[in-house]
Amino acid sequence: MATPQIILTSSDGVDVAVERTVAERSVLIKNMLEDLGDSGEAIPIPNVNEAVLRKVIEWCEHHKNDPPSTGEDEDNRRKTTDIEEWDQKFMQVDQEMLFEIILAANYLDIKALLDVGCKTVANMIKGKSPEEIRKTFNIQNDFTPEEEDQIRRENEWAEE
Repeated sequence: MATPQIILTSSDGVDVAVERTVAERSVLIKNMLEDLGDSGEAIPIPNVNEAVLRKVIEWCEHHKNDPPSTGEDEDNRRKTTDIEEWDQKFMQVDQEMLFEIILAANYLDIKALLDVGCKTVANMIKGKSPEEIRKTFNIQNDFTPEEEDQIRRENEWAEE
C-alpha cells in the first residue's frame, strides 16, 4: 500500500511531494496537518527554499523510523558532539547550505536535525583560536586591540 503523500511548497514556489510520515518529522508540519485535516492542499513553507527543503526531506527520509526523542537523552545530547557517520556525510556541504539547514531545522521544528547541524558547527570550532574561527567563518574582527585585551582579561577564567 502506498504511503500518503503531501505537497510542500518552498519559498521559491516549487512544489515538493513527500511521504506524510517523512514530513511529520517536522513538528511544525505535523501540527499544520492536524489543523488542516486531509484537505489535500499544498503546505507553504515560506522560510525554506527548494534546495534546502529537498536536503531536509532527504534527512527526514533517512531518519523516518527513528524513535521519537524523549526528554531522557537531553543530558547526553548536551555533553557530546559525536555525530553518526551518515549524518556527518550528510552535513558535508558548503557553509551557506549548512547554516540554511540549521535555520530550516529550527523553523520546521526538527530537533534532531537541529542538533546534528549545531554539533557540526561545534566540531568546526572545537579547539580553534578566535582568529582561526574568524577565518573559518569569514568573520570580520571589529574589536580594537584595546577592546580585545580587555575581553581577554575579563574572561581569563575561560582559558584555564
